[in-house]
Amino acid sequence: MYNYLMEYKSNKNIIFSCKYHVVWCPKYRRKVLIEGVDERLKELIKDIAVKYQAEIIELEIMPDHVHLLVEVDPHYGIHRLIRQIKGQTSRILRQEYPWLRSRIPTLWTNSYFVSTVGGAPLAQIKQYIEQQKHV
Repeated sequence: MYNYLMEYKSNKNIIFSCKYHVVWCPKYRRKVLIEGVDERLKELIKDIAVKYQAEIIELEIMPDHVHLLVEVDPHYGIHRLIRQIKGQTSRILRQEYPWLRSRIPTLWTNSYFVSTVGGAPLAQIKQYIEQQKHV
C-alpha cells in the first residue's frame, strides 16, 4: 500500500506534508448532491485542486455532505482552498442545475469541518471516506 505520510512536497521555501480531512454540507443539509450533481461536483473539485496545486487523495460525495482528503501547500492554506472550492462550485452548479436555486438560497453553508491528518493512519482515514457511500 502506498504511504502518503512519507511523501513530502516542496515549494520555493517550504518542504511540507499538510493533509486535511474536510467535510462540508449544503445549506440546511439538504440532500441535493444527487442526479448528476455529485459527479459534476467531483469534476469541479478536481479541476479547482489542480488549479491551486492541491492534491486530492480521496473524495466522496454523499447526498447531503462532501468528504475530502486533500494535501495543500501551507503557504496557500486550507481555508483559501475550501473558500475557492465552495465559491466556484456553488456558482457553476447553480447555473448548470437551475433546480438547485429553487431548493436552497445558497448551495453551501458558511461552515465546514477540517482536521489535520496525523493522529490516525492515513490508510484508515482513506478507508473511512471510501466506505461512506456504503453506510
